[in-house]
Amino acid sequence: MASKNSYIVFAVIGIAAASGAAWWFQKPGQASRTDASGAAVGNGAPAGGTARGVPKGSAGGPGRPVAVEVVAVKQMALRDDAEAVGSLRSRQSVVLRPEVSGRITQLNFRDGERVRRGQVLVQFDDQLPRAQVQQSQAELSIAQANHNRNQELVAQGFISQRSVDESAANMQVAQAKLALALATASRLKIVAPFDGIAGIRGVNVGDYLKDGADIVNVEDLDAVYIDFRLPERLQSKIRTGQTAQVAFDALPGVRYPAVVQAINPQIDADGRAVAVRGCIDNRHMQLRPGMFARVTAVFAERSDARVIPEEAVVPDGASPYVLKIVDGKEPGTRVTQRTPVTLGARIPGFVEVVSGLSTGDVVVAAGQQRIQRDGTAVRVVELGAAGSNGLGPAARAASGPATTHGAVADGAGPRPAASSAANASSAAAGAAGVQAPSSTLAPSANPPVKVAANVVAPLLGPNPCQLAGTSSRSTPTAPVPRVPARPPA
Repeated sequence: MASKNSYIVFAVIGIAAASGAAWWFQKPGQASRTDASGAAVGNGAPAGGTARGVPKGSAGGPGRPVAVEVVAVKQMALRDDAEAVGSLRSRQSVVLRPEVSGRITQLNFRDGERVRRGQVLVQFDDQLPRAQVQQSQAELSIAQANHNRNQELVAQGFISQRSVDESAANMQVAQAKLALALATASRLKIVAPFDGIAGIRGVNVGDYLKDGADIVNVEDLDAVYIDFRLPERLQSKIRTGQTAQVAFDALPGVRYPAVVQAINPQIDADGRAVAVRGCIDNRHMQLRPGMFARVTAVFAERSDARVIPEEAVVPDGASPYVLKIVDGKEPGTRVTQRTPVTLGARIPGFVEVVSGLSTGDVVVAAGQQRIQRDGTAVRVVELGAAGSNGLGPAARAASGPATTHGAVADGAGPRPAASSAANASSAAAGAAGVQAPSSTLAPSANPPVKVAANVVAPLLGPNPCQLAGTSSRSTPTAPVPRVPARPPA
C-alpha cells in the first residue's frame, strides 16, 4: 500500500516538472516574437508582411489608419439614352381598290416598278360611261343654244322672261348630267396617289372585279417610319427633333440615324408606354416595311459629366452617399467624410454624380465596411506603385480610366495578378466607351470612340424626312373638262 502511494506522488511530481519545463521554454520565444512584431509596426513595416502573429488583412490596433482603395471623380462625355424595339412602316402606303365593278382592259405598270403620282395604273371598260358623256355633252350644247336664242328674243320682246329662266334651268341640268357622266367615267381609271413602288399585283387583264377588291399595293419608300414604345417614366425626356440610332438584325453592322417626328399624346393604359414615331432617310433603298428594328433613343449628350465607379456608392435607402477622402487635422493624415450624392445615368461599372462631388475629388472605392464612423483615419495604398512615376494618389486617380487605384489589405504587398488584371480590364472597358442600354461613355480628353456598326450617311439633296409632314397631298383624279358657266341672264 505504501509503495502504491509513493508511485502516485512521484507521478504528480514528474507531471508538474514537465509542465514547468514546457512553460519555461515557451516563454522566451513568445516574448521575442511579440517584441519583433511591435518593432515592425513601429518602423512602418507592413502588418500583413513577413511578421508573424498579425493576420493578413486585419484592420490593425486602436488608432491605426484603415487601408482602403480610392478613386478620383472623373469627367467624361456621357450620353443619356434608352433602348427599345420597333417595326418599320412606309411613309405612305395604299392598297388600290376599284370604287365600281368592271372588267380590266389595261394594266399600265409592272410588278415592283416605280410609279409616279397621277399615273394611270389600271383601266376598266368605260365604253358605256364614255357614251353617256357624249350624250350629256350633246344635251348641254342644245340647252346652251336654246338659252342664247331666248335671250335674243326676250330682248326684242317676242317672249317672256319666264321662257329665259326655263332655258337657263335646262342648261344647268345639262351641265349637271355632264359632270355626273364624267365622274362616273373617271372612276373606271385607277391612278397612283403618290410617287412610290408598286407591289405584286393579283389581277390580270380581262378579270372582272367587284368594288373594293384588292388590286395592288403602292409603297413610298424614300423615307420609312420607325414606330416604337418607351416607358411612361421617359415621357418627360423624349422630344420631337431628337435623334435615335436604329439597328437591324437583317442588316448586321449597319445603323441608321432617325429623327423623332411625333409622340402620341395618349399613354397606353395596358402597357403604360408612350408611342413614338421616327423617320429614317431610305433613299439607299435598303430598308423595307415590316422589318424588326432595335432603337437607341438619345435624350441628351453631356461632355462634362462627373462619374465614379458603382462600387464607390454606399446605398442607404433613398439617400446614397460616398466616403470622401479629405485632409485630417494633423499634417499628412487623411480621413473620411460622409458625403450625400445625387445619382444620374448609369453605364457598365460607372454612375453619374449629379451633385455632391466635384471633378478630382477622391472617394473610397473599396473597404467601406472597415470604416465604422465619419472622420476615420485611412491609409491609401496604390496598386502598381512601382510604375506610378512618382505621381500622388489624386494625380494618378484623375489621370484617366486606364489607371487602377486601390489599396492592399492592411499594408500587404501588391494584390494577386488575377485581381490586378481584373481591375485593369475593368478600367480599360471604361476607357473604351462600351455601349450600354442606358448611356454611352467616352473620355473627354480622347477623340470619340468609333462605334463598331457603320452609320449610314445621308445622300445629297433634300432629306425626305424633313418633307414627310408636307409631302402627302390629296389623291389626284382624272382631268375633268370644265363645264361652261351659266351666262348672265
